[in-house]
Amino acid sequence: MSEKIREMQSFFGLEVTGELNSQTLNTMMQARCGIPDVRSYSTFPLNPKWKTEDVTYRILNYTPDMLQEDVEEAIAKAFQLWSSVTPLRFTRLYSGEADIMISFASGFHGDFYSFDGPGGTLAHAYHPGKGIGGDAHFDEDEYWTKFTTSNGYNLFLVAAHELGHSLGLGHSNVFGALMYPIYMARDTRDYKLPQDDIDGIQSLYGPPRESPTKAFPPQEPTEMTPAEAPTEMPPHEEPTEMTPSKPPTRAKDCDPDLTFDAITTLRGEILFFKDSYVWRKSPYFSGIEHDTISSFWPSLAAGFDAAYEVDKKDEVIFFKGDQYWAVNGYNIKPGFPKPIQNLGFSRSVRKIDAAVHDQNTKKTYFFVGHRYWSFNENTQSMERGYPRKIAADFHGIDHTVDAALQKNGHFYFFHGSKQYEVDVKTKKLIRTMKSNSWFDC
Repeated sequence: MSEKIREMQSFFGLEVTGELNSQTLNTMMQARCGIPDVRSYSTFPLNPKWKTEDVTYRILNYTPDMLQEDVEEAIAKAFQLWSSVTPLRFTRLYSGEADIMISFASGFHGDFYSFDGPGGTLAHAYHPGKGIGGDAHFDEDEYWTKFTTSNGYNLFLVAAHELGHSLGLGHSNVFGALMYPIYMARDTRDYKLPQDDIDGIQSLYGPPRESPTKAFPPQEPTEMTPAEAPTEMPPHEEPTEMTPSKPPTRAKDCDPDLTFDAITTLRGEILFFKDSYVWRKSPYFSGIEHDTISSFWPSLAAGFDAAYEVDKKDEVIFFKGDQYWAVNGYNIKPGFPKPIQNLGFSRSVRKIDAAVHDQNTKKTYFFVGHRYWSFNENTQSMERGYPRKIAADFHGIDHTVDAALQKNGHFYFFHGSKQYEVDVKTKKLIRTMKSNSWFDC
């Protein structure tokens, strides 16, 4: 028993003790999928997958929690999520045996894995194969919803996760991945698969087929008149060969000169941005994950100036130049980008150097040059009496701020390759560290 507890603690990045302490019990109590855990994106043993790219499914019954058409739409969207990144095509059957049979049931429902009532296990699914293989079961004792709410479970999100199992994927230990075993409420508008899930499913089925480009009819050649003949190019004007520009390489974690463009928290993780890359420090797993910004937000241009999270809104704000974007998790909110003047800045402010949200006061500090502004998130307006000089209020900080973060009751102000730990209440400098001390350097 203790060995199983150790495995579970290791997977979720908890202290490995082999004992059911409060932290472990709290993790176990969270709503989750009923498939056993593994590390990283994964497939099942022997990599079972569908042998054809045309896969059928059938909805056997419906939950009374939702309209029938809403159930059908949620499941269709869940299939579309996977077909958009693979060659797979999904067809719904209305009778007979389909590859993937979908049903809602409570308690014992004919297989060896009975449901456990409200909370706990939400659903389970079987890997590709004959008979029960590929089938997905949803616990009817849960309250299923069309939208993400605080009193139910979004059917689309859970269905998309379970269908990942139906296609051959196991669980992932990447926090934020769709195949992460614990349910995470998130905005499902324009939801796209995280990169870890794309990598996993494409390891089984490959990328989607490229659609043939439209062929244009050949044009009749026009005869060139003498006046239109090309002039001879002088010898010193030989054309140069154009090569695609290469993105900057990612700096090493423990580079003593490492600097960051912006830093923010996101659903418990800390994200460090530099050029087109992001370093991710998770409270659930040891070590540092490395990704590209485009793997999270494909439509956002890299090179952020500043970023901060308002955790109560599950919202992160990114700044680049004189514009800003609001995102919920991995989805950009509609209506963005917006000009920073909408926040109350004068037109003389062209960019934000850094931003940090004070979780205690619910105010956000914006840093520009040697001055800072205080923004009230409740009223969505700048506070009177600002801007003020940074050095006048944050004792010991007599320079500009490149990036900022609040964590564990402290502010962390980054300048060059150094960071400055500041007490949130007294605003006094506590100590100076290297910027990458978060990476165990």
